[in-house]
Amino acid sequence: MVSDFGPASLATAGTGDVLTGVVASFLSKGLDAPTAAAAAAVAHGRAARLVPHVAGLVAGDLVAALPAALDA
Repeated sequence: MVSDFGPASLATAGTGDVLTGVVASFLSKGLDAPTAAAAAAVAHGRAARLVPHVAGLVAGDLVAALPAALDA
């Protein structure tokens, strides 16, 4: 499976760790592994698109944008 939700700005240190945390949180909510991975990839990409890219994306910005991405 390939996700096209993630912009190139996700190619920075720590963003993969954020994705791993999102997958883990979805797994802890009872989603099966393939669904959790797919949902996390979409949420991760949406969050990245919500971050203003003035100075570049960092993992903390991504974490801050996740609630809004999940509400979308």
